Amino acid sequence: MSPFEHYLGMAGYAIEVIGVLTIITGFMLSAVWFVARLSRIESLEAYRRLRRDLGRSILLGLEFLVAGDIIRTIVVEQTLESAATLAIIVIIRIVLSLTLEFEVAGRLPWQRE
Repeated sequence: MSPFEHYLGMAGYAIEVIGVLTIITGFMLSAVWFVARLSRIESLEAYRRLRRDLGRSILLGLEFLVAGDIIRTIVVEQTLESAATLAIIVIIRIVLSLTLEFEVAGRLPWQRE
């Protein structure tokens, strides 16, 4: 493995770490905002906003995780098994993104508001 491939592999892992940190940070901020909103607005509306905020942070974290997987699969692990794993991850990510988008926005991405 060349030094260039090594550094790109490390960059892929770093991007995945950013994805995990995004999800964790989004969860913590959403929880804090939820508690703060409970005193100001109706609890049902606070809950809806909590779900929306959590969904957004998960979606953003998933984008980073998939980007890191793509970089590592293309540059570092060029095997049929890693490509198949990446394909499964991308399919799962698409299903999760569509589901979360529906939960957050109340509609699918291709539907008009």
